[in-house]
Amino acid sequence: MSTNTVTNWFGNIVSHPRVIVDANSVDDIVAVMKDPVKYPSPVRAVGSNHSTAPCGVADGGTLIRMKMNKVLSVGGDSLTVEAGAVHLDMARALQEKNLQFYVNTEIGSLSAGSASCAGTKDASFEGEYGQVGSYVTGVKMVLPSGELLEVTEEAQPELMQKVRSSYGLFGIIYEVTYKIRPLTPMHVHHKTFSLEEFIAALPDLKALDYSMMFYIFPIATCITGEFSNHNLGATVERNHAAWALRNHIWGTSGPHFGHEVEEHTPIPAIRYSIIDAFNAAWRLQLETIVTGDYTLPPDQIIHYPAVSDESRYTFSLFAFSEEDYPAVLTDFFKFCRDYYSQHGYRSNLLYVGYRIAQDQKALLSYSYDGTVMTIDPVSTANPGWEKFLSAYNQFCVDRNGKPLLNQTPGIDSGILQKAYGDRLTAFAATRKQYDPQDRLLNNYFRELLS
Repeated sequence: MSTNTVTNWFGNIVSHPRVIVDANSVDDIVAVMKDPVKYPSPVRAVGSNHSTAPCGVADGGTLIRMKMNKVLSVGGDSLTVEAGAVHLDMARALQEKNLQFYVNTEIGSLSAGSASCAGTKDASFEGEYGQVGSYVTGVKMVLPSGELLEVTEEAQPELMQKVRSSYGLFGIIYEVTYKIRPLTPMHVHHKTFSLEEFIAALPDLKALDYSMMFYIFPIATCITGEFSNHNLGATVERNHAAWALRNHIWGTSGPHFGHEVEEHTPIPAIRYSIIDAFNAAWRLQLETIVTGDYTLPPDQIIHYPAVSDESRYTFSLFAFSEEDYPAVLTDFFKFCRDYYSQHGYRSNLLYVGYRIAQDQKALLSYSYDGTVMTIDPVSTANPGWEKFLSAYNQFCVDRNGKPLLNQTPGIDSGILQKAYGDRLTAFAATRKQYDPQDRLLNNYFRELLS
């Protein structure tokens, strides 16, 4: 048994690789692939290891930690980087040249390698996608044989579609090229609705073509919408404070507060009344302070410490067709309230949701069949979290929800098959083609693809 112990960023997924390799060059990855005796299977690669599912677990095998993080080139409409580069650093480099990503994802420690082959979630702007990988136009990878392969959207569109949801099962990606755009001012505002008001307003909100994210409060029976759009004609002074406040509460002080209240307030009624008061203040701040006609999209990206601390949080998600979402959301509010009444458990943070446009750029895109909206529980993993997630998973499966392989804990092959059907079968066949010896296949993916 290996004595190496590696956890994901949150700390609740543990891996025991026999060998750990820090990849500082493509040659380091090739050396691993060509020597299965010295570097046993499964071989998995990680960046910030932020996934909430065991994608990067390499029990008894070889874990590659990607240290290659250089920006290789910046053009007018493209960015090429090494796979270990993280999104916050890349966004800052682009901003210096008045450029930006199409999707300025919240988790700033997302690495380029992960973004190019794994699912993400962000609210879509009109006419745009909400998944980071949909704007990845090319990758270079080391195959299980040790050979190098370049895949581009222009030359191999069908293979690129599969690579975008390959989760490192075709090869280890070491270079990534993104499509980028000019830096563009953005309007943002927030509004709070009761559940009934939100459902009634949703058709009109969708017609306004906002990018829409939601903060969901089932116990308080309300929702705060975050509405954004491009604002090319912005003439006011740039607002630096709006996203800084939102990011601090959402990424640092909010989770830390939830953790502290959980630790030091043993009586549930008092504990949750404190959390409810905090959430009410949070809604007020969103509506009154996190607003502006001239903010910059990269300011949405949150800096997370390399090693998590007491402000860490974890999450899950399922996506639902937007046509079904009003009924699903209504059921979910009742589900959360009933679960709390019956089991005494509720999240000590909140829930969020995103509206993500139809997107077929990745074979296993969760919005492949149409625009979706998500329900994402968030927690510091307070006692009862895992049992709650099991019930939440069943709730979502019963309503045709689609999970993410890297961000939905507790899924199995049946859940995945119901969600993705023939696309999952096609993906599994291509995976076997590129990795016939299962060099990259850990137990998690083995079970999901069985």
